Order: sequence, then structure tokens, then C-alpha cells
Amino acid sequence: MRIPPSRSRTLRGGTAAVAAAALVALGAVPALAAEAEPDLGVGTIMPIKGVQAGSAFSTPLTFLNKGTEEVPVSYVTYAVSPGLKADETYKNCSYYTIPSYDEMPDSHVAACKIDQPLKPGVVYGTQKPLSLKALDSALNDDLRVTIGVTEPDPGEGDSGSTDPVQGTGDPLTLVEKGPATDADRKNHPEPVAETGVTAANTADFGLTGAELKGEAGDKVTATVKFANKGPARVQGARDTSVTTVDVRIPKGTSVVKAHGYCDAVTKTHYTCGISQSWVDVDGGESYPFVLRIDKAVGRTTGEVSFSGQERPFDRNAANDTAQIVIDTGKGSDTSGSTGSTGGTGGSSSTGGSGSTGSTSTTGGTGATGGSADTGGSTTGGATPQTTGGGNLAATGSDSTAPLAGMAAAAVAAGGGIIWAVRRRSAARAN
Repeated sequence: MRIPPSRSRTLRGGTAAVAAAALVALGAVPALAAEAEPDLGVGTIMPIKGVQAGSAFSTPLTFLNKGTEEVPVSYVTYAVSPGLKADETYKNCSYYTIPSYDEMPDSHVAACKIDQPLKPGVVYGTQKPLSLKALDSALNDDLRVTIGVTEPDPGEGDSGSTDPVQGTGDPLTLVEKGPATDADRKNHPEPVAETGVTAANTADFGLTGAELKGEAGDKVTATVKFANKGPARVQGARDTSVTTVDVRIPKGTSVVKAHGYCDAVTKTHYTCGISQSWVDVDGGESYPFVLRIDKAVGRTTGEVSFSGQERPFDRNAANDTAQIVIDTGKGSDTSGSTGSTGGTGGSSSTGGSGSTGSTSTTGGTGATGGSADTGGSTTGGATPQTTGGGNLAATGSDSTAPLAGMAAAAVAAGGGIIWAVRRRSAARAN
């Protein structure tokens, strides 16, 4: 399900039921004539590109009263995503932050009371261009401007918003630019306008693997990690995972339980998304995989890599791949590893009367297949390890006809649609 790009909250649970009951009750009451809202419009805002992180920039704003009556008082509100902030504050504006919710990131808001009449059919512009600042974390942000006659509610019915702070600078005022033409009316179609703000900046996406040790029949947990090391936060398209992580399972092991954000392409190949359409600096995801060692094949290796969306902002390729390395005991190394991975670090899992031999199968949702016996020893320590090298082909017996359709669907989706992974959010307790 796609989340609508509205700042209005969604009714949930009991609140929705109460609202529905209220609407049914109101059906028996004669409707009161609602006063028509003034027909106000915000001019189209051109995309703002190439701003320097840490520097100020500005953009002009225009407004139009498309109705037939004068509007005595109006409210202009502008909101920016977390990589931006107001460069100067106006004394007729209050400033506050709305925290992230649903598929929307934090929003820095300025609500300004315009205590001057707007004549019908006249185009107005800000006396000075709106001044904003790109923070050190700016990269791909956005600006949203609205105009209306109702004073905005900082909390919008939810807790978590910061207390409004009144600005101290000169007031934000509008000046007449002249009678509206047909082109002006087309250029002010709605009471809201939004544009992208692109900063010249970089962000380093990195992967970390795991190095473990065990014996045939043991279950071990390999935790793969994705992190944004900055300096920029990265905001992608709404409702879409900002990146995709490919995880290939080492030969000689099988998946007992995959992370809830990961979908199976084959038995040994998973694609993993993230929980939101953005990732903050030092943010990311951890993907624990519970694996069963089915047989001793020596040191066996699986590869972790990025796929899906291009990352032109990421200039460091050295940490774009990582490895899952498991020392499974005696046996020849048939993992097809593309290079030496160093020592056999990590902590050993202790032996026990664990299950042997049988390969667990996994569904697309990461549910456990086969018997999740508890007799085997538990996980070894996960020592992060990154390596270079190309993509490692999927290993193990993973070419089965029933999975072909699943693989095609996963490739088409790119593992990127947030609802496809969030519907299993309860699995994050892995």
C-alpha cells in the first residue's frame, strides 16, 4: 500500500471506528452549508540545484487570489526536509519541527501570518526571496509551500512536534506584482507547491559482513549491516527503499530464519530493503540471518553487495561489498571465494546434539522452513569484515522451477518497495 504524500495523519484503529460511527450519526442530521474556501494558489517553484552544503540560498515565491472576493488575512507556510532550515526568521512567522511519521521524514516548518489583504485577480510575491540554508547533511531535499486562511496547527493533532518559536527578523510581506494573466492562473493551480533542492554533497554507503565458526548441525547467526557514513543524509522517492542489499548465503549452509526486510530470490540469494525512503547519517539497517551448517566444507563464503538504485553520490567503492565467512570444520574449501579473507576470527559455537543434515527451506517472507530444532548450539560471534571483489554467483542447490517466478518478481521489484518489507515489520525482532 502506498502512503499518500499528505502531511495529514491517517486515522488508525479505534479512532477510525469512532470517526466512522460519528459520520453515520451525522447522516441523519441536515447538513449545514459550508462556507466556500477562497481560491488561492501558489506559483510553481523551479527546482533548486547545485547549492553548496553549509551555505545559504534563496528562491522567489508568488501567490494569486483566483477568487472574486478580497481575502483580508492569509497564512503562508513553508516546510523543508531535514537537510535544510530557515536562514533568517521573520517576526510574523512561528517555527517548529514535525517529527517523522508513516513515510514522511522530519519537517522543519515556518507558519507565517500575512496580515494584509489579497485582492482578487492580483499576483503577489514575497518582498524578498525566501532565504534558506543547506546544512552539512543536505543532498536531495525538498521545499513545500502552502497558502490558506486557516491558522496552521503545529501539532496537527499528534504529540512530538516541538514548541513553536517566534521569529525575530523583519516580517515576511507580500507585494503586488500586477494583474493576473491567463498564464499566471495556469502557473498558480493549487494552494500548495513543492520542489526539490539538490546540494553538491556525498554520502558513503557501506556494508559489513560476518565471520563465524561452527560444526555440521550447528545454527549460527550471521548479521549483515548497511550504514550511511555521511556526510549527507539520503532521501529517495517516497514509499521506495533508498537502497537494496543483496545477500548470498555460503555454500554448505541453509537459511533457518531470514530478516523480515529480506525476500528470497533463491534458497541462497536474498534481497533486503530498508524501513524508510531515507537514511540519516549514521543510520542504516542490520539483517541477522540464522543459518544451519549442513555439512563441513571448510571455510565457506557468501557475498553481500548493493544492487538496485544507482548511487552517484557514493564515491567510495571500497566498502560496497562484504563477506559472510563460516569455518565449518574439516573439508575442502569449495565455496568459490574470489580471494583470501584473512584469519578465521569470530567465536566458536559449542557442539551439542543439534539437528543434522537436512536443509531448511525458506519462503519469500523469511519464515522458517523445516524444523527449527533447538538442540543445536547457538550462534558464534559476528566479526564484521568487508572485502572487495565482484559479485559472487549464487552457490548451493538453488535453481528450482517453483522459485523462478519468485526470482523474476524480486528482480522486477528490486527489493525496493517499502510496503513489501514493512508488512513483515514484526520480524525485526530477530
